[in-house]
Amino acid sequence: MIFTFICCEKPNEIVKKEDIKSNLITSYILKAKSNNFSIIQRKSNLDKAYTICSTLDESVYKMDKIHEISIVYYNLEDYNSYRKMNEKALKLSTSLKDSLGIATSFGNLGIYYRTDKIDSSYYYFDKAEQIYSKMFRHEYNHGKVLLDMARILQRTKDYAGSEDLTIRAIEKFELSKNKKFLPLCYTNLGILAKYLERYDEAVGYHLKAIEYAKGGEEEVLQTLISLNNIGTVYKSQQEYDKAKEYYHKGLAYTEFLNKNPKRHSRLIDNLAYVNFLSKDLTNIPDLFYKALKIRDSIDDKYGIATNTLHLAEYYKSIDEDSIARMYAERSRNISLDLHNNEELLGVYLLLSEISDSDIGLQYANKYIALNDSLIKVERLFRDKFARIKFETEEIVEKNQQISKENEILIIAILGLTALFLLGYIIFRQQQSNKELLFAQTQQESNEEIYRLLLNQQIKLEEGRQMEQQRMSEELHDGVLGRLFGVRLSLDGINQRANDGFTEARNKYIDELKAIEKEIRLLSHDLGAETLPSDVAYIDAVENLIGDLCEVHKISFEFNNDEDIDWEGVDDQKKVNLFRILQESMQNIFKHASADLIKINFEYVDGNINLTILDDGVGFNSTKVKRGIGLKNITSRVNQMNGQVQFINDVDTGGTMVSVSVPAKANVAELY
Repeated sequence: MIFTFICCEKPNEIVKKEDIKSNLITSYILKAKSNNFSIIQRKSNLDKAYTICSTLDESVYKMDKIHEISIVYYNLEDYNSYRKMNEKALKLSTSLKDSLGIATSFGNLGIYYRTDKIDSSYYYFDKAEQIYSKMFRHEYNHGKVLLDMARILQRTKDYAGSEDLTIRAIEKFELSKNKKFLPLCYTNLGILAKYLERYDEAVGYHLKAIEYAKGGEEEVLQTLISLNNIGTVYKSQQEYDKAKEYYHKGLAYTEFLNKNPKRHSRLIDNLAYVNFLSKDLTNIPDLFYKALKIRDSIDDKYGIATNTLHLAEYYKSIDEDSIARMYAERSRNISLDLHNNEELLGVYLLLSEISDSDIGLQYANKYIALNDSLIKVERLFRDKFARIKFETEEIVEKNQQISKENEILIIAILGLTALFLLGYIIFRQQQSNKELLFAQTQQESNEEIYRLLLNQQIKLEEGRQMEQQRMSEELHDGVLGRLFGVRLSLDGINQRANDGFTEARNKYIDELKAIEKEIRLLSHDLGAETLPSDVAYIDAVENLIGDLCEVHKISFEFNNDEDIDWEGVDDQKKVNLFRILQESMQNIFKHASADLIKINFEYVDGNINLTILDDGVGFNSTKVKRGIGLKNITSRVNQMNGQVQFINDVDTGGTMVSVSVPAKANVAELY
């Protein structure tokens, strides 16, 4: 894509390229968020948004846009792109030393890893939390990170640590006055209280979650989650009637559940399991099968693993061991695929009870091994998280100690610096008079040298201009007059003679007219002391090209690089380039038999490059002696400390003159 400056009617109203890029990025992100496009199209728009974003200068704005793009990737379930975007944002925010950007990137990477690598997830969340804890006015983001850390600790059965982090998260959300995640906080506290057998507190927390969800976008969903959790709390207390009451309350939301089969099947399965535990077998196993049918239809593997385990328990209770084994083995296979160790423990225990003695013993051993393994893994996670916390606290203490030492060191350095500056000031006062006198003398000498050089340059310029004026007058008054006389004579012969050569003489008369016009142009150029001050340089160049090509009836293409600051280029250099162009075109008119001339000015790496290309017959530079025109071009280029190439191709035709000179004058050019 090519970005250009767009100028408004008012000269000062200029839309920068960055603004255009920003508008395009925003447009592509909006398209990526729209459900009117397919997933492939939405991802394609995100790719385009990042491609443009990557061309922006390193800035907080660029970092924020990368974060915004990453969130849309996450919503589209393109988690690898989500991770890559946040890794790029982390690198950028680190180079910018932007604490908020670093914390945001760490938090997002924690979200990416929390499904499969909870130790990595906790590490990134902890990094983000350390930064947020030192910042103000970012309590909402701080609370989200604390809640994520709390839920990880809950999964690893560090209930006390999870509870502490959840309470801190609630405090942050209340300070931010954004209560969006408070229902999740109280849900987590309810789950923790149940595990800690504080059942009344658990029910109270889940009721608070329902209360805080009222009026929110996910009020119904949160209400169903809490009702299900309350039913589970009462199930753990073996208060099955109360558990059924809350499961039935959840199932009353039929309109919502019809659109959310996963949530629907969970409530049905939980109700069926409570009925089974309470010996109320009226709708058993029909309720189990109803839930399983829904889960099979949506391929809810986690739900199927639980459902089939419940069916296995039911059939075991009625001594249908073969059917129980069938469902238990199905639950086992799915749990193994999902690495669902909690369900797998229940399956191994059940299979150890309903299988033959040898096979049952094997399952019992598997149960013991898996249980020990899970305890070991949980211990390792807790130790790792404790080590992360300890290392963090240790780093904080070391930083505080280093800060104190740095303060002492800074005070000492400042004292020594003050003493040094005092001594230096005294010394400089003693030397100042001598330096001032020397500087004044040197300044006077430099001014005298400059005046002498300036006078010399003025005299040389006057001599050059006088010689140009003489040549101009000679061309105009001498050569041009003689040509005019010859043309008049030929006109007279044409008027008197009728010998069949009139057409030939007319041809030569036209040629003489063209030569006269060209000489007038040369005379005018030589007569001018400098390039016209009231005409832009590039306009003067274009007029020259147009006039000469019109005289010789040749087409031309002219391009000027807008990056060249012609006003800042030395006048003598502009004159030299003008003359080089003039001489090159004269060579083309005389020798090339060309139909088209292409002339380009380009600005490359601080140099002005002039390229003159024709489609004529070309010449062999190894066989043709260089005339005074090519020597003059070479001489002018050497004066400007530049380089020139004459490139020819006899086979394909055409000649190119390539000149490259520094845009800014150096010391050698000035003297």
